[in-house]
Amino acid sequence: MRTWLLAAVTTVFCGPALAESLPPPELVEGRAVKANCDATAMGAWVQGFRPKALAAGITPEVFDAALAGVAPDPRVLERDYNQTEFTKTIWDYLDRAVSPDRVAGGQKALKVNAALLGQIEAQYGVPKEIVVAIWGLESDYGAFRGDFPLMDSLATLACGGRRAAFWEGEVLAALRILQAGDVTPAAMQGSWAGAMGHTQFMPSSYLRLAVDFDGDGRRDIWGDDPTDALASTAAYLAASGWVRGQPWGLEVTLPEGFDYRQSGEGVFKPPAEWRALGVAPVGGGELPAGGLAELRLPGGWRGAAFLTFGNFKAIEAYNLADAYVIAVGHLSDRIAGGPPIAAGWPREDRALVLEERVELQQRLTDAGFDTGGVDGRIGPKTIRAMQAWQEAQGLPPDGYASLAALDALR
Repeated sequence: MRTWLLAAVTTVFCGPALAESLPPPELVEGRAVKANCDATAMGAWVQGFRPKALAAGITPEVFDAALAGVAPDPRVLERDYNQTEFTKTIWDYLDRAVSPDRVAGGQKALKVNAALLGQIEAQYGVPKEIVVAIWGLESDYGAFRGDFPLMDSLATLACGGRRAAFWEGEVLAALRILQAGDVTPAAMQGSWAGAMGHTQFMPSSYLRLAVDFDGDGRRDIWGDDPTDALASTAAYLAASGWVRGQPWGLEVTLPEGFDYRQSGEGVFKPPAEWRALGVAPVGGGELPAGGLAELRLPGGWRGAAFLTFGNFKAIEAYNLADAYVIAVGHLSDRIAGGPPIAAGWPREDRALVLEERVELQQRLTDAGFDTGGVDGRIGPKTIRAMQAWQEAQGLPPDGYASLAALDALR
């Protein structure tokens, strides 16, 4: 499921970590469960995991070298817990993600790497601006690739007991990377959640889709040369369904009296039908011919509106948060010389924290509006439930989960 609210706790943005999806929080009475792992628990976990890894084809030498001296990192557990609590609104997120400095940095990166990016675009069909935008969001164009020892991070999360099977799978993937000789244990560093390199691949994503674009026999996403990382990002998007020559989306204006029930994920219409409803590009002109499109209102009816096409889904495969996808698309447009977002935002609002999102879903459910579960994630079913409740209250049915809506439900 998607959410408009992003965790505000990391330096890097953690790309395909969210694509395969960082595990959702375990909730007890609406609160996230905090994982725990001390030195004794870590030792027991390593001892118990070793036969699993060897049975999966990891050699004893690789396992022992990678996990010798591995230690629990309390910073990892704290960030894992806090990602569910501290959130940003989409406008705060975009202010940082598509800042003037990041736009300027992307234009410089595009120019410096023009020949390489042209080759990557020709091979995979993904625009160079999209690849550069992801590079910018994930590591600020390689400046912040993460400095957490990867095995310590992944082992801490696997030992901590919260979604241990998920994290053990990532440990096993990291061991396979080491066994293939693509990187040394010392050089395998990344984010607190195990995302690695210039464009923050999780180990399992790396195994499936990283490429050796420079032909040196190694898929090197960690070093100073971004060649393999940028090509791997394009390969990831291409494998996720990127359609050459089609847009990701664009900002649009809506006519007065627009039926906001037409917005939200799952309402697909061809551009001609959106045009007939009065949807038009900001600044005028014609809607692009990009196949079926959805209308998204991440800040509700008082915020910007975006018409998104099939390539939105391809970026979404890289990271499930819709705010991230909009940031990638908008940053790519700005890098290409496009204008800032024209519409305003309801900046007086703040993001709901986890407990409030859980309460919102529970109160909607209790009122007879099915959210598809109570997990603290504002996904399509919760948005549809919000729209139905808003319509029943005589409010604009934009599906926007705000503090005012929660107060009204209370």
